[in-house]
Amino acid sequence: MQKAFFTALLAAGLGTAALAQNKPASSSKTYSAAGRQVQVYTTASGTQQRLAAGEKLSFQQVGQPLETQPTVFVDPTHTFQTMVGIGGALTDASAETFAKLPKAQQQEFLRAYYSPTQGIGYTLARTNIASCDFSSDTYAYVQDGDKELKTFSVKHDEQYRIPFIKQAIQAAGGKLPLYVSPWSPPAWMKDNNSLVQGGKLKPEYRQAWANHFVKFIQTYEKLGMPVWGLTVQNEPMAKQRWESCIFTAEEERDFVKNYLGPTLKKGGMADKKLIGWDHNRDLMFQRAATLFDDPEASQYYWGLGYHWYETWTGSGMQFDNLRRVHETYPQKNLVFTEGCVEKFDLGNVQDWKLGEKYGNSIINDLNAGTVAWTDWNVLLDETGGPNHASNFCYAPVIADTKAGKLIYTNIYYYIGHFSKFIRPGAKRVAVTASRDALQATAFLNTDGKVAVVVMNSTEKEQPFQLWIKGQAAQTTSPSHSILTLVVN
Repeated sequence: MQKAFFTALLAAGLGTAALAQNKPASSSKTYSAAGRQVQVYTTASGTQQRLAAGEKLSFQQVGQPLETQPTVFVDPTHTFQTMVGIGGALTDASAETFAKLPKAQQQEFLRAYYSPTQGIGYTLARTNIASCDFSSDTYAYVQDGDKELKTFSVKHDEQYRIPFIKQAIQAAGGKLPLYVSPWSPPAWMKDNNSLVQGGKLKPEYRQAWANHFVKFIQTYEKLGMPVWGLTVQNEPMAKQRWESCIFTAEEERDFVKNYLGPTLKKGGMADKKLIGWDHNRDLMFQRAATLFDDPEASQYYWGLGYHWYETWTGSGMQFDNLRRVHETYPQKNLVFTEGCVEKFDLGNVQDWKLGEKYGNSIINDLNAGTVAWTDWNVLLDETGGPNHASNFCYAPVIADTKAGKLIYTNIYYYIGHFSKFIRPGAKRVAVTASRDALQATAFLNTDGKVAVVVMNSTEKEQPFQLWIKGQAAQTTSPSHSILTLVVN
């Protein structure tokens, strides 16, 4: 009964438009923390604690906190957006690396990511349409000049990626919402006749390219991999030395309005979640305004995807841009579609700052209204690849393919503090902290449990009380740590 109820809630969260996802805060029933216990899970620098279950805390009546009492305030009666899922990308690089592992380590990897009890319970996945930089080579699914797509084949993917995705779905319990993203149309469809270095889709191939999306989704689904959604173009404003294609905001709008949207609808795929932009936070408001202020285009868009690489300009992460999009277009869904730490160095995989970058982003992204959060590669090898463009990066789990073992970075544990405890269907609730050393977000799960994530990236430990409507539980946030406090 409980499983059926949860499944129904999950289906509702994934299968409907944004109806309740992005409404302003609503006040639900009354909530009392009296008599409840809090289970604390800790990951902390300089310790062996990694998602470690610690003491159970009890609430006591305290009333009005003082300014001298550091406090994290949570109010579960005020709810915001509904969580769709948290996960990572199942790329060619991840699949090829996975294939090099011994069977025992492959099973360990699948449990570590997809088991909600033995692992961190990923509930979302992304994969690439044709090649991307995290592929060992460049490739396309159709032969040159085949406008009718008669030669379309995903045979390339059958060696590594398709078996990998299927095993991930199975490890996740048979359901793993998957969305798909292209890095480039086939070279012959572009004005630079190349998969790389940007270029643009030629006008005469717009319909063929829209048909290509439908063909890919149909093919993957026939092979047993249901596709939940798609993005229009990965990083449409980036000219890269790897697969890339430029779409201005107006070009993306018109492609979706006149070609991709109608083609998906005609192909019986109007229910697929179409996500625009799929690039950095810096330009996202201009993109949102162009796509969503046009009613004909907007009808096809479920939401807007974004990355965190605006930092390449020297900027910090621009969370305010995210908030502006959310408050201006509350009916659209925000999805973090990609992020990773670049410039891989095997000697640096245990740097604590790696995880803290993730914690800072996830907390701020969720608090700004994001409904789904997807890391980049779930697995890479000891070089930070394979990557045909030498764009080597970090992943939460690194495979030492020579030794046949897995290396868990603290990124894995930091993401786990969210993915393991904030489940699909959970609603974000109001949370604030009285000290800037404590960053926090909180969600009310469908089973009634409240998950509060608190991060401390300072050098000092910070005692605080978790305060819910006059009841408080005392605990301490260690220096350079992340806690998940589950209120039962």
